[in-house]
Amino acid sequence: MGRIRVLSDQVANQIAAGEVVERPASVVKELLENALDAGAARIRIEVEAGGRKLIRMVDNGHGMGRDDALLAFERHATSKLRSSDDLLQIATLGFRGEALPSIAGVARVRLETRAVEEEMGTVVEIAGGNLLRVEDAGLPAGTTITVRDLFFNTPARRKFLRAEQTELGHVAALVTHYALAYPERHFELHSATQALLVAPSVANAGERLYQIFGRETFDRLLPVAAEISFARAGTPEPPPWKQAEDYEPPQPGSLRLSGFVSKPELQKLNRNSMYVFVNGRLIRDKLILHAFNEAYRNILPPTSFPVVLMFLEMPAHEVDVNVHPAKTEVRFRQGSFVHDFVRDTVRTALMQARPAAGFFQALRAAPTAGESLLVDVSPLPGLEGAVFAPGQGYREANVEQSGRGQGWTAQREWIAASEAAGGADEMAKDVAAFDRIEPLPQAPVGRLGFGGPGQAVGYDETDGDAVPVEEARRPTADSAVAGEQPTLNALASLKPLGQLRESFILAVNEEGLWIIDQHVAHERVLFEKILRERTVEAVQRQRLLMPVLVELLPEQMVMFAAIAEELERNGFEAEPFGPRTLAVKAAPVGLAGKELERVLDELLGNSEKTAQVENEDLRRTRIAASLACHAAIKVNMPLQPAKMDWLLRELGKTQHPMSCPHGRPIALRYSLRDIQRAFQRI
Repeated sequence: MGRIRVLSDQVANQIAAGEVVERPASVVKELLENALDAGAARIRIEVEAGGRKLIRMVDNGHGMGRDDALLAFERHATSKLRSSDDLLQIATLGFRGEALPSIAGVARVRLETRAVEEEMGTVVEIAGGNLLRVEDAGLPAGTTITVRDLFFNTPARRKFLRAEQTELGHVAALVTHYALAYPERHFELHSATQALLVAPSVANAGERLYQIFGRETFDRLLPVAAEISFARAGTPEPPPWKQAEDYEPPQPGSLRLSGFVSKPELQKLNRNSMYVFVNGRLIRDKLILHAFNEAYRNILPPTSFPVVLMFLEMPAHEVDVNVHPAKTEVRFRQGSFVHDFVRDTVRTALMQARPAAGFFQALRAAPTAGESLLVDVSPLPGLEGAVFAPGQGYREANVEQSGRGQGWTAQREWIAASEAAGGADEMAKDVAAFDRIEPLPQAPVGRLGFGGPGQAVGYDETDGDAVPVEEARRPTADSAVAGEQPTLNALASLKPLGQLRESFILAVNEEGLWIIDQHVAHERVLFEKILRERTVEAVQRQRLLMPVLVELLPEQMVMFAAIAEELERNGFEAEPFGPRTLAVKAAPVGLAGKELERVLDELLGNSEKTAQVENEDLRRTRIAASLACHAAIKVNMPLQPAKMDWLLRELGKTQHPMSCPHGRPIALRYSLRDIQRAFQRI
């Protein structure tokens, strides 16, 4: 008897379910994508016991007839593909035809559906892959799918589910993500005890972001929009792109980017708040994540990450979404072009905005681990069963503030430095943990009440008066949302008053009181000056009267050999003087004595692996940052008024006056409005 057997359909469906259905959130994802593909304008999701006991999704999409309702539970049955050619240009969220049979193989499923053009609907019941009942019924147009007792017939997999609150947190995060991606649709998420998310349709992504997360988060984000033709791919110089406020739908062959990125004051210690959508599909791609990291390089600390809500739109044939069973990873046909466009667009937006950090906002902006912009799923005392809309920042109780790599040679170059420092491993963990984000602790209960049946009441942040949530959420004429955002363009108008502890410069202008860290301010000035002079080969160096002999470890000597050419271009003249000694004959202007030895020890202290894999640009900025730090004005150093005035003027001329090359903030503003409110003048 042969050893190879054909598995039964039931076993095959259970195996497929292992790829598609990992937890309740996986079921919600598949059903939600089907509802969106069906053109649903309203989607309501109900869960019990974190989704283990019940998941019900109701949509008003186009529905199905009787024959389609039965075929939908057959393996690889789909309405979205006709031939293998369609795999090259997938334009829908679901297409594999594995979701419903996989779910039905490990749960009790009831499908109620009616096509818009049909007079009678259909009810289908399946349990563990076995068809139980099919009958006609009078139903509204659309589809309702009820999934009960997930993994009832696979107890080993049910045992590995997490606590109910954990699983509910994953579901809430997923629905929030898709609500952000489809602002024109109405989303509701309800647990057995509360309404977690009620998001009526709005005009655009910005309004949805404001609707869900509130004014405080919205004010700390910058809008980004750009578009370019794929015909420019392969151009040797950095590609030009068109910036505009409003765009028509992207033309065939164009790449469009739109969304929001955080100001430098808003930082996270992981990538859980970086949401990227490609053609409406939520993805986790290492290439795109690296592009954002590069955009914020020398603006954020290496261990901090921005908040990102970004939408990429491109022709379907330019991206392959059929590379992962869960469809969370993609492969771009022109990966290097997409990477550079994302990086340069975000970098340019930060350069043009030059956002200024408020003093109190900076106090709250310290990055913390494990936080992301997710709807809190903790029960709200006294509010069980109430229906309300989320999102007033820190002032509402139901909101917590807080790809697989393509493997191509060019892409390896971009992520080489991260790999050398272990960053690629961390990035891979982030990608792998995309569906395994732990829920947040309960948010502090804020001032949230109810003005009547079904009406939530929020509090306006300016005067504390109670107004309906919809009104409180709406931007006002004098709000930061509608008004002009503070920028660091005002640095040139600052008048220094003096120093605080001979470390911080106090200055004023019409906008308020400013506090500037003199060391990191000078560090930013020197960093950009070094890079400019390095580009035109005009670095100033000073010859030493006597060579400085620096003792090095063997691995540091190896490192010196790897970066000697770049050191020479930055003003060093050094050569080996024996097996473990370096003789320095010249150094960049501003470095001498102990500082010279310290900067060499820092530059040569990186591992040999880092030297081998970091590209020229990374090496150049790393060396420039180190030189600027050691040559800059120190703390506890008295400065004359003329020196302070010069430093503020030079800082205002820099491209990135928000932070030093290592990511620390430079200037904080205590606005006139904050001062007036503190003295109860307004």
